[in-house]
Amino acid sequence: MTYDLTKPSDPDLAPGEARCPGPSMQDIMDADGDNPPPAMRTEQYEFLGDEDISFDRYIDPAFHEREIDHMWNRTWQWACREEHIPAPGNQHVYDVGPYSILVVHGDDGKIRAFVNSCPHRGMKFATEGSSGARRSHIRCPFHGMTFNLDGSLKEIPCRWDFPHLNEDNFGLTEIRCETWGGFVFINMDEDAPPLADYLEILPDHFKQWPMDDRYVALHTQKVLPANWKMAMEAFLEAYHVLETHSQAVYTAGDANAQYDIFGKNVSRFMHAIGVPSPHLNQPVSEAKLFEKLGRDPKDLPEGASARKVHAEMLRQEHGSAFNVDLSGVSTSEMIDSLEYFLFPNMFFFPGINIRLCYRFRPIDVDHCLHEILVLQPLPENGERPAPAKPIRLEIGDSYTSVEGFVLADILDQDTDNLAMQRDGAKASKKGAQSLGNYQEARIRRLQLTLDEYLV
Repeated sequence: MTYDLTKPSDPDLAPGEARCPGPSMQDIMDADGDNPPPAMRTEQYEFLGDEDISFDRYIDPAFHEREIDHMWNRTWQWACREEHIPAPGNQHVYDVGPYSILVVHGDDGKIRAFVNSCPHRGMKFATEGSSGARRSHIRCPFHGMTFNLDGSLKEIPCRWDFPHLNEDNFGLTEIRCETWGGFVFINMDEDAPPLADYLEILPDHFKQWPMDDRYVALHTQKVLPANWKMAMEAFLEAYHVLETHSQAVYTAGDANAQYDIFGKNVSRFMHAIGVPSPHLNQPVSEAKLFEKLGRDPKDLPEGASARKVHAEMLRQEHGSAFNVDLSGVSTSEMIDSLEYFLFPNMFFFPGINIRLCYRFRPIDVDHCLHEILVLQPLPENGERPAPAKPIRLEIGDSYTSVEGFVLADILDQDTDNLAMQRDGAKASKKGAQSLGNYQEARIRRLQLTLDEYLV
């Protein structure tokens, strides 16, 4: 069956009520017939307005500075995975904007976070992203001021010259630090809500998908030529698939995607794979669909669903490769793009074939750092491999240079858009972007939440 997606929506519908003709994401899961978890059966959308959003939010250095001064130092952000600091004495540095945080696994087993600045002369204890060997203390590389793993003073060289300093007034500045799903989160705001409150529905939904039962199998860091929000917003919607990823229209139900707004901090899309785009103007046979999914049509049983057979093959292939039992994983969990966003910059994918987490950090108003972690299920024996070391990519580097990264071509298509989008925003006489009410609602929710920090 084909659909005409060029017609305006029914004028009698309230703003935000229009949906793409054809099967919804819920219809697609119904057809699968294998009972995805209740979290995937929820729908929660709200119309958030249709006003234009100024490009100044992406290109104005003054706006960028307001974010640095009022938002980045007041929100929960993941600094690292617990496996980056697995034992007492392990340390990890997380930087965002001008802020630098030292995360430390204490000798009492507690994970703490400190401002990464020696109270003597301001020297950083370590550089961004470093995860040094186990040490029994925190030592400044400038003059050797030394602190215990709980941040208290241990030693001052030439102590006789500092009679005014003692254990009460010369310790490290500790900041908020909590964990969830194997991630270590930090927050520089003493008055911030507890992490559990900030996460909204995530802990409940992710009971089905425990992220602490996964490990970092691949880690990339790529510099992107755009503001962090502009770069990030490309990953909040599937609307761009038709044009940017046109090769995927046979296997990606782009306009059928479901968008959910769960609160100020958390949103989601569920985007079906193994379903033809409703934009196609001709039917697609199951054999053709199976071939477009990278399979041999001769392996598709007569009358079988290409989507379901592909999912079963992935269960066998990934189960064997990861040494885990995936027999109880639903078709949608197995192959679809299931993406949760946590304000301000974090993405979590609980699926198996698309098993990622992202984050975006500002470098300056026109550049950001996009980090991707591929999280694989722990093997059945429970042994946790060491986390993969980050692979650094600069603006001109292709993701295809990363060995074994199956999403490389798609990510190159996404990031190749950014310089032109940034420059187009600067050239615009209109000076603002106009968003769709449903497919781009997560972008509007992000901007509304950001505004609450900037008032």
